[in-house]
Amino acid sequence: MRTIGLIGGMSWESSAHYYRLINQGVRERMGGVHSAPLLMLSVDFAEIAALQHSGDWVALGARMVAASRTLADGGAEAIVLCTNTMHKLADTIEQAQPRPLLHIADAAGAAIVAAGHRRVGLLGTAFTMEEPFYRERLNAGFGLEVLVPDAMGRATVHAIIYDELVRGFVRDESRERYRTVIAGLVTQGVEAIVLGCTEIMLLIATEDSAVPLFDTTALHAAAAVNFIVGRTVPPSKAPTIVRAP
Repeated sequence: MRTIGLIGGMSWESSAHYYRLINQGVRERMGGVHSAPLLMLSVDFAEIAALQHSGDWVALGARMVAASRTLADGGAEAIVLCTNTMHKLADTIEQAQPRPLLHIADAAGAAIVAAGHRRVGLLGTAFTMEEPFYRERLNAGFGLEVLVPDAMGRATVHAIIYDELVRGFVRDESRERYRTVIAGLVTQGVEAIVLGCTEIMLLIATEDSAVPLFDTTALHAAAAVNFIVGRTVPPSKAPTIVRAP
């Protein structure tokens, strides 16, 4: 098996699910008591979030590059960035160190196309929804039309992520607000919803949407498992959503 390096802590709530899902996937694929050979470098999310909201992506890039180099030097054969938003820096990370980055949007895009969808709604942080890096990756790489909520909906989704989910708070009233945002996208004709923040799966499940949900945490973890075991499975067999126990 090959070793994966995880850049985690953004937030640790979702990074813990990455660790569990990757190890479960390796055990299922390899059998017995196999587990995943992993390295994890977990950052302080308070510092990362402050830099995000101040717009200091140069400093953020330097931190992600340093983390990826540390993992590469430690023996990681590929890098998994356990967050959607920080994939804004994917090119910077890949160009600065020798290991491939398993891109989270590629894992999502492949599963969406395999399921036969072309028009999708994207939920995530304001950075992910409003900046082009994520939508353009899905469009250019997979031919997907990507819609995002209106301004009020984007503000709602973003605030619940940073004020609640990354802190481990899961509230029924926030689930209802997400359901309303999802329903608004469905009325615009989306065929599926991309949970484009690794914490959203803590709040939203299949029953909260009239269209399929694509959980990027689960899909990214499945891509990591494929790399570790050196084998792939058809994207159509990848999970769309996994509800954490």
